[in-house]
Amino acid sequence: MEKKAFDVVIMDMRALVAYTDVFVVCSARNRRQVQAIAEELRKCGKEQFSILPQATEGMEAARWVCVDFGTVVVHVFDEPLRGFYDLDGLWRDAPRLPVPADAPRNDGESAYFG
Repeated sequence: MEKKAFDVVIMDMRALVAYTDVFVVCSARNRRQVQAIAEELRKCGKEQFSILPQATEGMEAARWVCVDFGTVVVHVFDEPLRGFYDLDGLWRDAPRLPVPADAPRNDGESAYFG
């Protein structure tokens, strides 16, 4: 099953931090979707790529869930909280990597991630 997420941003962190290569930041409409997306990421990592996250934080509150796969760290935000923490602005110096054409956009188009 695919889980809806939107406004996906992929940041190349290699020149900025030593603990990961890539940040993926995405939004969800509500806490239930935040949890569903995070669970789907964990499931896909295991089943499709044979990797387990090194850590997953924030699942209970489901406002901001961080799924850490080591070289890739995925941040799944409840939509209002993303603007509050503004990782996009905090890491504005990070080069943006291309988002796959079928990834969700922030213009209301229906798309899937996860």
